[in-house]
Amino acid sequence: MNNTSKSANRPEIRLLPGHGKRLKRGHPWLFSNEIRMDEAARAIPSGALVEIIGTDGRGLGVAMFNPHSLIAGRVLSREPGAAIDVRFIARALSRALELRESLYDAPYYRLVHGEADGLPGLVVERYGDTALCQINSAGMASLESEITAALEEVLQSSAIVIRGDSSQRRLEGLASESHMAKGAVDGPQIIAEGGLEFFANFTSGQKTGWYFDQRDNRSFAASLAKDRKVLDAYCHSGGFGLRAAKAGATSVTFIDRTDACLDLARRAASHNGLDDLCKFIKGDMFTELTRLHEASEKFDLVIADPPPFAKARKDAKVGLKAVRKLTRLSSSLVAPRGFLAIASCSHHIGAADFSEAVTRGFRDAGRAARILRTSGAGPDHPIHPALPESAYLTFIMLAFD
Repeated sequence: MNNTSKSANRPEIRLLPGHGKRLKRGHPWLFSNEIRMDEAARAIPSGALVEIIGTDGRGLGVAMFNPHSLIAGRVLSREPGAAIDVRFIARALSRALELRESLYDAPYYRLVHGEADGLPGLVVERYGDTALCQINSAGMASLESEITAALEEVLQSSAIVIRGDSSQRRLEGLASESHMAKGAVDGPQIIAEGGLEFFANFTSGQKTGWYFDQRDNRSFAASLAKDRKVLDAYCHSGGFGLRAAKAGATSVTFIDRTDACLDLARRAASHNGLDDLCKFIKGDMFTELTRLHEASEKFDLVIADPPPFAKARKDAKVGLKAVRKLTRLSSSLVAPRGFLAIASCSHHIGAADFSEAVTRGFRDAGRAARILRTSGAGPDHPIHPALPESAYLTFIMLAFD
């Protein structure tokens, strides 16, 4: 167990004069320019637990500290000297579990959504008897054994997967690596949603294997699919398209650029007896959408759920241009009185800017549309009230004339 969890051994970090207001208002981060980064602070090991000391000398709580990161401190407790141990993490997990069990009947959901659930830099997803942890900060990496022990105590999971391949880890100076902390996972695993069973890879592939954040949006899109021809662009494991097929779509075309994703979608289509309705295309998305337009193809419902177009703030302008282009190409494929669902999962692209780019995109295609629905992630992805970055997903459903 990490000995830095003992408050008596903890180093201190001190806030600079004029800083600390954001922290006192509930913000869970301390930036490096808010902290006295003297020689002692720079010598603190990455991921160590530290006591936060205000300009008046009073303790303000406990944080995980990384002197090499712009986000230097991630607050775990507002109680000075708080014990950060298995019991602390188990309490946070139990609170998160109580909330999810009030939302969902089956154990398939995001159990921990970082700061919003009091465990910054940690994502935990629950797939039946398997727990998958994405560790995105040096502090959480130093607490891995405590996290594993707390998960065993709270969930009694038969398998615990540690995913350590997110881009955020590089910013924290962490290596990209994944492993099993408990048990074994052999090949793609089943995920239950909407009366269907899907397949996901927990030890490799995109993100954490499945996109629970789009669950409610998949349900809404499926509600429009009956007796309609559907296109699922960036289909990943087939979530949107197969939910549409289950809801009565006449046909569903899936497009993705990776064989791994298409194989999972094909497998789920066959497993659920929907393969007769499904067609699968591998290719670059913009190229394939252009080809379909040139072939005069039309769809009653088009779903475009791309990966993040802006992975950093500097990419936001280019990302918005990509959103506009994707909307234009997708809109050209929507039949009269049809629908287009389009999403952005980059917190560097704000909802207002995304909506404007989408509007410009369908106008570029010479189309007129109304917004039927604007939404974000499901309730198992709560938003920290002081951290707008945690509201990263924007989903728009358009109804075309």
